[in-house]
Amino acid sequence: MACVRSLGRRAARLGAATAAALALLAGCSGAGTAGPDGMPTSRPAEAGGADDRIGTLFLGELGGERGCTASVVDSPRHNLLVTAAHCVYTSVNGRLDDLVFVPGYRNGQAPYGSWTATGSFVDPHWTASEDPEYDVAFITVDARNGRQIQDVLGGNELATDQGFGLRVSVTGYPSTSETPITCSVRTSRFSDTQERFDCHGYTDGTSGSPWLTKSGQVVGVIGGYEQGGATDQTSYSITFDRRVAELYRQATGA
Repeated sequence: MACVRSLGRRAARLGAATAAALALLAGCSGAGTAGPDGMPTSRPAEAGGADDRIGTLFLGELGGERGCTASVVDSPRHNLLVTAAHCVYTSVNGRLDDLVFVPGYRNGQAPYGSWTATGSFVDPHWTASEDPEYDVAFITVDARNGRQIQDVLGGNELATDQGFGLRVSVTGYPSTSETPITCSVRTSRFSDTQERFDCHGYTDGTSGSPWLTKSGQVVGVIGGYEQGGATDQTSYSITFDRRVAELYRQATGA
């Protein structure tokens, strides 16, 4: 698959001006139909319910350049998102400070409004060398109309040390689509610290897509090895373990 790699393999294609500035900034649940190789293929996600906790990140404002996918995660202050580290920070260009999160985004519409990022948290291993073993990030967002985002949408529980071979649904926003896609798959071990799933359709823009168990626990996000993968059919995540638990503690002040 030929891709613009300006925000990593899974980040959205950018307009010319933004791409120049960020050129080095390092995809209803259901498996969908099977492709010619027998591998499942993603399908459009239905609107409403817990999937509306998932949205797209814009650079600057709603209607601007689209970046990655993010989702609301349960936190003490009710203001936290989880995504991939390569969506918010590069050692060359630094931290992206102008991100806006639009949950439930479809066809140019923001059913729950847009939420301005107020800060982001990535591991020092990522900021030092963009180490793929630490490709996860948390983002805090400002309140809107006096309410925190989790109070509006609820939040998915962060779960660590769950092992491999989990059945998950993965919903994300390809940059070429105005609606999200989803696939229900089983994770597998890629290494002791990385995992993968196989399903067609996870292209640019789906970095940061949450891997959700049936009980609504986040056990991964698209990122990690090859910043999420080199093709649309195999996606990766770092294993959610003590690395992610520690970063979550920093993000929440717990």
